[in-house]
Amino acid sequence: METLPTASRLGLIRVDNPPNPYLTDQRELIGPPPEQPQEIYVDHSKNILSKNDSPDIGFTWSLNPYRGCFHSCAYCLSGDTPVLMGNGRTKPIADVRTGDEIYGTTLGGTYRHLVKTHVIAHWSSVKPAYRITLEDGTQLTASGDHRFLSNRGWKYVTGTEWGNARRPHLTIRNHLLGTGRFSAPPEKDAEYQRGYLCGMIRGDGSIGSYAYSGRRRGTDVQHRFRLALIDLEALSRSARYLLEINVPTQEFLFQKAAVGYRPVYAIRTSVRLHVERVKELIRWPTALSSSWRKGFLAGIFDAEGCYSRGILRISNADCKMIEWIVDSLRRLKFDSIVEETKVNRPGKPILVVRVRGGLREHLRFFHMVDPAISRKKDISWQAIKNQAKLRVVSIEPLGFDLPMFDITTGTGDFIANGVVSHNCFARPTHEYYGLGAGSDFERKLFVKPKAPRLLEAAFQKRSWQGETIVFSGVTDCYQPIEAAWKLTRGCLEVCLKYRNPVAIITKSALIRRDARLLAELARQAAVSVSISIPFLDPAVARAVEPGAPSPAKRFETMKLLADAGVPVGIGVAPVIPGLNPSDIPGLLRRAKENGARFAFHTLLRLPGSVRPVFLSRIRERLPLAARKIEDRIRESRDGRWYDPRFGHRHEGHGEYWAAVERSWGVWTERLGFNRGESGRLMAGREAASSFRRPHDRNGQRRFDW
Repeated sequence: METLPTASRLGLIRVDNPPNPYLTDQRELIGPPPEQPQEIYVDHSKNILSKNDSPDIGFTWSLNPYRGCFHSCAYCLSGDTPVLMGNGRTKPIADVRTGDEIYGTTLGGTYRHLVKTHVIAHWSSVKPAYRITLEDGTQLTASGDHRFLSNRGWKYVTGTEWGNARRPHLTIRNHLLGTGRFSAPPEKDAEYQRGYLCGMIRGDGSIGSYAYSGRRRGTDVQHRFRLALIDLEALSRSARYLLEINVPTQEFLFQKAAVGYRPVYAIRTSVRLHVERVKELIRWPTALSSSWRKGFLAGIFDAEGCYSRGILRISNADCKMIEWIVDSLRRLKFDSIVEETKVNRPGKPILVVRVRGGLREHLRFFHMVDPAISRKKDISWQAIKNQAKLRVVSIEPLGFDLPMFDITTGTGDFIANGVVSHNCFARPTHEYYGLGAGSDFERKLFVKPKAPRLLEAAFQKRSWQGETIVFSGVTDCYQPIEAAWKLTRGCLEVCLKYRNPVAIITKSALIRRDARLLAELARQAAVSVSISIPFLDPAVARAVEPGAPSPAKRFETMKLLADAGVPVGIGVAPVIPGLNPSDIPGLLRRAKENGARFAFHTLLRLPGSVRPVFLSRIRERLPLAARKIEDRIRESRDGRWYDPRFGHRHEGHGEYWAAVERSWGVWTERLGFNRGESGRLMAGREAASSFRRPHDRNGQRRFDW
C-alpha cells in the first residue's frame, strides 16, 4: 500500500486495515458503510499520557490510543496558529506558502521594528512538544529547541543551567516580545455588510434625488448613487455587498491617472428603486449589534481613515458621524480621543478620532473590524514596545511528539499569534499530519500500538501518584478499529493490574465487550463511564453523527453497564444551541431509567477548522434548522462563533444560554443526579487513590526512575 506523501515524510507507516468492523453485532452503524475505505497508520509516540492544565477541561490526565474518529462528529478539533501576513491579516501557519509576504522584525536603535519579508521555505518535523502559557492567556506549542524573543534576548523553550544542555532558556520570569495575541476576524454576516456600507457611503459616497425642468414634462426627478475610490479593494467589497441586497451597480473610470495621481474608479446606479434601497441602508439603525459596529468602523476607516507614523485616525466634519464612531469604538473596548484640526469652511472644523493604545490596539482594530484597504493597514517600521501582557506563566512538556511547522523568512523570524518567533509551531490532530479536518479525520486513522506498554512504563515511574486517567480526552477510544486492535482493552488491563482510577467517555456500543473488565476494575478502583448521547431523535443523530450508534443503542449500552455494576452516567455533549436543548429533559429521564448515576453537559465548541466542517454538515443535512442553529450559537457566545480565551472556551452567555442552564439545573435536581457519590464520580475525585504497584519476585515494588 502507498502511504500519504505527508505521512511518509513524517515517518508514519500505513498498515493493512483490520477486518471489516461492521461484521460484529457490538456496534451499530447508522446509514450505509463509508464509500471510501479507512486507512490506518501507525503512530510511534513515545508517551501515551497527556497532561492538561486548562481550566476549560475538568481532568488532568488523558489517554488516547487512536487519532481520528470514525464517528464523524463535527466538533472534535482545535484551531491553528495565526501568522501576521503582509496585508495586515492573519493566516494559519500550515496555510502559509513559500513566497508569501509576511511581517518579520529588524533591530533599529532601542527597539525591534516590523518589516515586510517573504517566506523562503516551509516544512514540518516531528519533535517532543511543550506548552508555553502567557499572562494574557495565549498558549504556544513548540519544540524544546524552538526559540522565542524575550526581554533578555532569544531563548530556547527548554535548557539547563549546567552540563552539555546548558543554554539560554525560558523561565517564568521572562517576558516575550510581541504585539499581543491576535483578535479573531469578524464574521462578515448581513449585519457586518450593512454596517460597512453605511460607513463607506456616508464617508465617501454621493446619493440623492434631484428635480429639474424637463423637455417632455414640467419636472423630472433624477435618482443617483455614486461611490468613487482610488482603492479597488474597498470599491469591490462595496459593490459585492450591494449586490447581496439586490443593488447591482455599474463600474466606470471616474478620473484618469495623472502625474502624481492614481486613477479613480467608481460604481453607480440611477435606478430609483436601487437608490431608495441604498438610502434605507445607510439610515442610522435603532438596534445595534456588535457585527454592525465592526462593519461600520471598517467602512468609515476605508473611506476617511488613515494609519501613519503609528497613529490611527478617522476624520470627518459631521459631528453626528464622529459620535457614532466614538460610540462604536467604546462598545468594542477601544480607547479613543477626538481632536479638532484645520477648518474645512467657516464654522465647520474637521474632527479627528484617534485610537489610542499603540501598536497592540491598532492591530486589534485591524483584525477585529477588518478594513478592506491593505495600504492603510501597513504597520512597517512600527516599533514593538512590549505593551502586551506576555510574561511566561508556565512551561510544561505535553508528554508526546508532535509535527512542528517551520518556516524560513528573509528576516529569520515572524509574528505568530502576537509573539516574535522562529520555527516549530504545532497544528492540532490530523492537521499535524497534513490531513484535512473533514473526511480525512474520519477515514484516515492513526493507532498507537505500544499504548499498553507505554502506560505501564508511566505507572512504573516514581512520579506517578495514581491520578484518574480519562480515556477519550480527544477522540473516542471505542471506535470500530478497537475491535481488531484492542488497545483500549489493553490499557484497561494495565489499569486493573495497578488499580488505577479510570474515567471513560464514549459514544460506542463496543464498550459492552469490556463490561466484565470494567466491573472488576470498579471493585478495586474508582471507575466512571460517561455515554455521550446529545440527541433523542435518531434522524438528528444520523445527520450530525453519521458514524455513531443510534441513541437507542447507546441507552441499551448504558443499562448493560449499569447492570454489570459499572458506575455509568450520561454526557449531553455537545449542547448545540437551537438544536438539542429541548432534548435535555427527555435524555435525562431515559438515562435515569437506564441506570445513570451522574450527568454533565458542555456547550458546542467550534474552533478553527472545525467550524466550516460543522456548518457545512448542518446546512446540508438540516437545512431548515441551520439558520436558527447558527443564530443561537452566536447568541450564546456574545455574537461570536467561539471564544478561544483560556478559561472561557466552554462558557455560554446571554438569556438563551441562561435558560438552558436553568433547565439543566432543574432536571438534574429533580432526577437526583450528581448528588453525593454520583457527584464524586462525575468529578473524577476519590478520597484516597487505590493505585498500587505490583511486587516483583522478591516482594519489592519496582520503580523506573
